[in-house]
Amino acid sequence: MIVNNISPRNISTGPMQIAKGKFYLETYGCQMNVADSELVVSILQDSGFMLTTDYKDADAIFINTCSIRENAELRVKGRLDNFRHLKKKTPHLIVGILGCMAERLKDQWLDEDKLVDMVVGPDAYRELPDLIKLANTGEKAINVILSRDETYSDISPVRLDKNGVTSFVSIMRGCDNMCAYCVVPFTRGRERSRNYKTIISEVEDLVVKGYKEVTLLGQNVDKYNWNDGEVNFAHLLEIVAKVSPELRVRFSTSYPQDITDEVLEIMAKYHNICKYIHLPVQSGSNKILELMKRGYTREHYMQRVESIRRIIPDCAISTDIIAGFCSETEQDHKDTLSLMKWAKFDYAYMFQYSERPNTLAQRKYQDDVPDEVKTHRLTQIIELQNHLSLESNKLDLGKVFEVLVEGVSKKSGEKLFGRNSQNKVVVFPKEHYKIGDYANVLVKECTSATLKGVPVL
Repeated sequence: MIVNNISPRNISTGPMQIAKGKFYLETYGCQMNVADSELVVSILQDSGFMLTTDYKDADAIFINTCSIRENAELRVKGRLDNFRHLKKKTPHLIVGILGCMAERLKDQWLDEDKLVDMVVGPDAYRELPDLIKLANTGEKAINVILSRDETYSDISPVRLDKNGVTSFVSIMRGCDNMCAYCVVPFTRGRERSRNYKTIISEVEDLVVKGYKEVTLLGQNVDKYNWNDGEVNFAHLLEIVAKVSPELRVRFSTSYPQDITDEVLEIMAKYHNICKYIHLPVQSGSNKILELMKRGYTREHYMQRVESIRRIIPDCAISTDIIAGFCSETEQDHKDTLSLMKWAKFDYAYMFQYSERPNTLAQRKYQDDVPDEVKTHRLTQIIELQNHLSLESNKLDLGKVFEVLVEGVSKKSGEKLFGRNSQNKVVVFPKEHYKIGDYANVLVKECTSATLKGVPVL
């Protein structure tokens, strides 16, 4: 599962005709949480509530939370403390916790200082309007029941992205992979796939609205399966690609045990399916992979990478790596480093292991790698990946890439940035291009994180 840098997204949409109150929403965590927040806004606005960008002006404050790592939870708890003084000054203010932390820490939230009035899990967003009414009576409002069939297929999300160019479409919910360290199966429930026809309708609507790129989301997209095999992920990917040749298609996340050559061949067949795969490995040690309950070996992972390189030679590969998992030895760590060197990952999301409550690792294993050792190993992993990323980007010098413009560079108003098919950020002079355009860019410089170039005809 991909986890982005944890950052709040506070975005307002247009005014409502009928307002029952204003709500403020912050989102922490992964792309799935961003997509869920778009559902929340849709549900509340359809019930007459208005989204505001100023939490001081809100009648209800909601935080859509992430439980994947301890630091994410600490960030949310710190943010709640910021709202504490406002709650004391504004007795009618409702504070609600949504998402993964809501499900996992429901009892704790409701017991602490009467700060939290609502606790709503990721499968109960349809109940938000009624739960707000209940909270307004002074009662604690809670629904964290996990569903076996909820996919929100009939709800049209309110797009919260700022650029109007790229968007997320959720194709499935939940996860059946019971990795030893992961809380997702406990916070998001069992896997269930969304009706492919509703996915296509949502994508078609995005095209009509002018969007140029869509990312299909799921905890494990390779397990997408509608109606007992009528449509699998490879079929869905092809159907989405055919919606419009001008629409870029991405997806996240793939699982090494489940990604198939059929998916790779579809990717190679269609120009508008981006040549990028996020393939989390977590560790290069077979012993650690077995303890993690990942379901594959180092050798199997390497075979999958070899298949990607063979079928899609220009495909970029990123990964997730955990440093310092339970009982990890120095040799296990070296196995991870050697796999990184072999795979030559284009970039990676790298983390220090933090024990998550109620997981198999927390219940059965001892978190016995000292913090200073975890930190040292993570530092080595990051340093190696920075080198690999730089070497990967150097190979792009002198090449021309089609770049979808997403915004203005943070460092210069005279430059734009976008991504190429391989998901690499490319910065180039603005000239006559604007957000949403495609530009062919010749790469002339690079860092470990960015390609820099000039537009060419």
